Amino acid sequence: MKRTVTVQRIGFLRSVHSSSGLVRLLGAGEAAAEAPAGMDVAERLSLWFGAFDAITLQGLHQQLRAITTPASDRTRTSTPAELAEEYRQVRGVLAKMIARPVEMAADAPRHADYERRHQQLQRQMEQMIAALRDHARQACAKRSTSLRQLAALDAAFEQLLAHREQTLLPKSAGLLKPRFDGGSDAFVETWRQALLAELDLRLEPVAGLLAALDKEWNIPR
Repeated sequence: MKRTVTVQRIGFLRSVHSSSGLVRLLGAGEAAAEAPAGMDVAERLSLWFGAFDAITLQGLHQQLRAITTPASDRTRTSTPAELAEEYRQVRGVLAKMIARPVEMAADAPRHADYERRHQQLQRQMEQMIAALRDHARQACAKRSTSLRQLAALDAAFEQLLAHREQTLLPKSAGLLKPRFDGGSDAFVETWRQALLAELDLRLEPVAGLLAALDKEWNIPR
């Protein structure tokens, strides 16, 4: 029964994700640029990293090889089910924030009102998800050597990609501006769907950590 409940909760994490959902929504009606066919994950990531990033990654490779035991912290480790519930709560709180009406600075809705609220929600996503992601990494690091290595890898990639994310994601509000038509129901729905897609995009690394933790947690020891 315990295994069944855990699988159901972790299954929820997988079911809500589509890494290209935000791109598809923002690029609807336009030809989306795609990476050349046949490129593997490493090749795609190389398009994002420069020479200094390569040096950082080389140091990370050596750091991962040096990790041979789980973290020695003796504090209680959260279970996959507990972390999945924490994930649900964080996503639920942020989704409710997205659903709230936007306060208008004038009598008539303006795109600037939605853009301001968009940026506020992005900051709240960043803060809440960062704490959840760190909690997931701590749980992984205490479970096994391989999961400690995964946690270190995730922390490094979070730092490496932070500047790129902070540069690109805030532009999503501006990309919706051509669709603004006085704050119609259709625009508001599109705006909220874009934020929900971004929310799930930001949560994907956490879902990956929890899926890895769940898989190893249920291996007989």
